[in-house]
Amino acid sequence: MALKFACNLSFMFTEAPNIIDRYQLAKQAGFKAVESGFPFGFSVQQVATAKKKADVNQILLNVFTGDVTKGELGFAAIPGEEENFKKSIEKTIEYAKALDCKMIHVMSGKVESPTTDNDIVYEKNLLYAIEKCKSEDIVVVIEPINNYSVPNYYMNNFQKGLNLVKKINSAHFKLQMDIFHLQHCCGNITKCIQEFLPYVGHVQIAQVPDRHEPDTPGEIDYKYVFSLLERIGYTGYIGLEYWPKSLTTEGLNWIKKYGYNL
Repeated sequence: MALKFACNLSFMFTEAPNIIDRYQLAKQAGFKAVESGFPFGFSVQQVATAKKKADVNQILLNVFTGDVTKGELGFAAIPGEEENFKKSIEKTIEYAKALDCKMIHVMSGKVESPTTDNDIVYEKNLLYAIEKCKSEDIVVVIEPINNYSVPNYYMNNFQKGLNLVKKINSAHFKLQMDIFHLQHCCGNITKCIQEFLPYVGHVQIAQVPDRHEPDTPGEIDYKYVFSLLERIGYTGYIGLEYWPKSLTTEGLNWIKKYGYNL
């Protein structure tokens, strides 16, 4: 079973300063699918046109996170921000529909000292998002993010994320498993992948600790990880959410080296 790869336009092809220009660069490099953070500063029409012109599939879109210059990374777990959260979901769905994107990553936001109030509002907001996305046949995913990369990010625990996915038990709500964060948070990659994968909607990768290409020096043997995903039967895309060590296209040699194609 051949694995499928999607480049992350927020991390890769930064040779082009604008995210909408990166759609064409992804196509030229051979990618058939992309994922991205929210395309701040560009209208629905601008992004949809860029995606259509490049003729690639958008398989994941991050939720509108608020003012990134202020360090905002979503509102889902922050009491008092319910209205901003609802607006962010509506805005993101609008973009997702225009891009024919069927998966939205809902970000939790930063919380210095989480309490049960954060847990309650997080679950309530996610239920709202799931209901809204379900009517558009869009899957909501949540991603545990490690404390080294993003200090104080609320959803920073894989077991907590898995427990919530199991509790809500919806076909439109899944875990996003970035192997980069999994190694930082849990280690024990084989057992974790085996346990989590039935509840996973999307997989992402990057080497640890420097977040470069999977064949760069680091802690993870990605040739083994890919073979494990194949054996278990993962059929979704693998998002390449890494910072290229040099030029993006030069760093793509690992794909053929590992025996895969775009």
